[in-house]
Amino acid sequence: MELGSIEREIRIEASPEVVFDVVSSPEHLKAWWPDEAELSPDGHGRIGFGKGGDEIDWEQFTVVDAMPPRHFSFRWTHPAGEQAVPGNSYLVVFELEPAGTGTVLKMTETGFRERGWAEAKVAAEHADHVTGWDHFLPRLAPYAEKVGAGR
Repeated sequence: MELGSIEREIRIEASPEVVFDVVSSPEHLKAWWPDEAELSPDGHGRIGFGKGGDEIDWEQFTVVDAMPPRHFSFRWTHPAGEQAVPGNSYLVVFELEPAGTGTVLKMTETGFRERGWAEAKVAAEHADHVTGWDHFLPRLAPYAEKVGAGR
């Protein structure tokens, strides 16, 4: 199995403008992916996942490119205080294509092999992220459709 990337494609019955907002704005991210999201105007921030109780596991988050309404990419999981680069973070790219009255969203995550980990660690991280995206991405479409219906 190739462990270099994860690719998913979903159709969403909302405009690319709505979907772009849903994948790029902290207030919207929290509705379908992390439990917490903080992003400064310079594109640096963090996202948090609840670990039970009041404990949150924070991950660093840095916007790489934002080209509304067609493309949004970010790096995440790099150590706090370090610049996000290929050797210390994952790269997630959302490509949005108009499709009739909706949008086709293509998501790609890379950066597993670039971390310099042993094969077993690469396989474990890749499997963990596959499980995560398979859980979270199906939540994106109904949320974006609800946001779009409210506009």
